[in-house]
Amino acid sequence: MPENSTPTTEPQFVRRAHEAGIAWITLDSPATRNALGDALLDELIAAFESARDDEQVRVVVLGSSHDRVFSAGGDLKAFASDAPAIQKYAGLDRFPRLYQLIGGLGKPVICAAGGDVLAGAFGLALACDLVIAKEGVRFGCPEINVGVFPFMISALIYRNLPRVRANELMMLGDPIDAQEAADLGIVNRVVPADEFDTVVRAWAQRLATKSPLLMQLGKNAIDATRDLALPEALSALQSQLALAFTTEDIKEGVAAFREKRDPRWQMR
Repeated sequence: MPENSTPTTEPQFVRRAHEAGIAWITLDSPATRNALGDALLDELIAAFESARDDEQVRVVVLGSSHDRVFSAGGDLKAFASDAPAIQKYAGLDRFPRLYQLIGGLGKPVICAAGGDVLAGAFGLALACDLVIAKEGVRFGCPEINVGVFPFMISALIYRNLPRVRANELMMLGDPIDAQEAADLGIVNRVVPADEFDTVVRAWAQRLATKSPLLMQLGKNAIDATRDLALPEALSALQSQLALAFTTEDIKEGVAAFREKRDPRWQMR
């Protein structure tokens, strides 16, 4: 969480703060290594819904208060509990709801991976738009090593990694380091520990200066067309571009560029 920011809710497992157009959402259950249990996921969903609905928020940063672990993934105790199968099944909807919420947020989301990103949290990172990782952190799907399989996040993994590398991660269960994750194209930047917070803040601040309206139109278009066949995707994107041409912000952006000044976004 940034300094001099204003908390917006009493923390339990997830902390929230706002600062100059940035919503900082921080996983804050160090005793469980930020295990993605039902209560934490409910708070996380609520935090993202709040950021989505807040017109002052232009970008979301998802991070962790733990200095070595972003999140260890799903709650293994819950997986092995004696709760009825139907109860466990009903609770699993939190993961797809969260991943789809991030995709359809209409605002860019940065995953600030300051610690290991494992299991279900790997899917959480892949659902974000940008990933900045601290040097030395690991990404992976170790579920198979404890008799589970990364069922839910396999959809995100297969959409972001080459098939055989995805299979290697899921079937062998070995983690990869941040640089290898960058080489695979699932991390944008690998940053030394002493520069990590500065770089995350700088990226968030840059994103916050962009047109919120055009960013929303663009992200929504990506979310709606990423799995369409090419002809259908191009048709839908043509419509979105035509819609963008009707906005005041596109005119203001071009005018500001020509006049060599900062744009004054109209949000219409």
